[in-house]
Amino acid sequence: MTVENHSPTTSLPITESTPPAPPHPDPLAPARIGPVELRNRVIKSATFEGVTTNALVTDALIDFHVAVGEGGVGMTTVAYLAVAPEGRTERDQIYWRPEALPGLRRLTEAVHATGAKISAQIGHAGPVANSRSTGLPSIGPSTRPNPLAMALDRAATPADIARVIEAHAQATRYAKEVGFDAVEVHLGHNYLASSFLSPKLNHRKDSWGGSLANRAEFARRILAAVREAAGDDIAVLAKMNMADGVPGGLWLDESLRVATMFEADGHLDALELTGGSSLLNPMYLFRGDVPVREMAETQKGIVKLGMKMFGNVVFSHYPYEPLYFRDFARQFRDALTMPLVLLGGITDLEAMNTAMSDGFEYVAMARALLREPDLINRIGKDREATSLCIHCNLCAASIFTGTRCPLVVEPAH
Repeated sequence: MTVENHSPTTSLPITESTPPAPPHPDPLAPARIGPVELRNRVIKSATFEGVTTNALVTDALIDFHVAVGEGGVGMTTVAYLAVAPEGRTERDQIYWRPEALPGLRRLTEAVHATGAKISAQIGHAGPVANSRSTGLPSIGPSTRPNPLAMALDRAATPADIARVIEAHAQATRYAKEVGFDAVEVHLGHNYLASSFLSPKLNHRKDSWGGSLANRAEFARRILAAVREAAGDDIAVLAKMNMADGVPGGLWLDESLRVATMFEADGHLDALELTGGSSLLNPMYLFRGDVPVREMAETQKGIVKLGMKMFGNVVFSHYPYEPLYFRDFARQFRDALTMPLVLLGGITDLEAMNTAMSDGFEYVAMARALLREPDLINRIGKDREATSLCIHCNLCAASIFTGTRCPLVVEPAH
C-alpha cells in the first residue's frame, strides 16, 4: 500500500471562494413594476375575451377578470382596447371613447377589490382588423389584400400615423382616469405597429419604411407618447414580437436591435416577449393542437368554407413544450437590462422558477388561467400543483362567443 506524503512545508494554491449566487426571486412574493406594487410576479396575459357588446364593458367581462383576480394573479390584462374605431378586430370590441369610461371604471374597481392590479392592453389592429365587421376601412403600412375582410388594407398616410400615435396617448390618459394600474402597448402579432416593423408587410419608400430604424420609428413614437401621458402614475409595458414566424418577417436579428432601441429610449417599465402573427401564422404563438374544424365553425360564408377546405394547410402545427419561447427570450435577457416578462408554456411553479433563475422579472400566463382561473392560489397552497391545461387550443375557437376553456364543466344549478 502506497501512502502519499505531503510535506508540511508544501504550499497549496490559495483560491478565493466565489460567494454563492443569491437565490432568484420567489415568483409568488410581492414585486414592483414601475410605480405599481404587485402581490406576485404573475401577470395574466392578454387574451381577447369576446364578451363585449356595442364596444362597451359587460358584466361578463368584469366576471372574467374578477375570477382571475380572485384566483391569485398579481395583475390581469384586459385585451384588447383599441385606440381608434377602425383599430378594432371586430365591431363589438371596446375602443377608447367617453361612452366606454364608466364601464371601464367599474371593471378596474371590481378587479382591485380582489387584491389584483389591472392593465389595459392598448393598440391598433391595423391589417388584423376585419373591416367587414367594423364597417371601417382597415389600414396597414402598405396596401395589401386583407383575407379577413376580403378587401384591401389602405396604406396609412402620415396623417393616419400622427392620429394613431396621439390616440395611444389619449387612451393612456383615459386609462389613468378610470383606474388602470398599467397600460400594455400592443407591438406584436402583426397588429399595426408590429406590421410596420415587419419587412414582409412594410414596403414603404418613405421615412416610415425601408431601414430597420425607419420601420421602428412608429413604435418608438407611440411609446414616447404613451410614457408622456402616463407620467409616473401608472406602469408602461409593451408586448413585442421576437419573431413573426413567417418567411421574410421580423426575426431575432432585427427584433433584438429594436428592443435595444426601446431600452435606450427609456419609456418602458417592462417588455413582454412574444411571437407569431395573428394575420399570417397564429399557431406560432399558441403551440399545441390545431382545432381547424372548431375554428372554422366560428366564421361565416367563404371564410368558413376556405378554413374547412384549406385550414390544415394554412395553419402550421408546432408541438407544445414547456417554456417554448425561452431560448429566444434568453437572448433578449442577455442583451438588455430592462425588466422582461417571459411568456409561453408557463403552467407551474417549476417553470416560473426557471424564468426567475434566467433573470426574467415576471411571467405571463394565458391558457392555463382560462382552464383554471384559481391556478395561482392552488400553486400557493401546493407548490407541486400543475395545470390541467392540455394545450388543445379549443379556447382559440371560442374567442367570438366568450373566450373560455370548453373542457371546463360548469356546475349544475
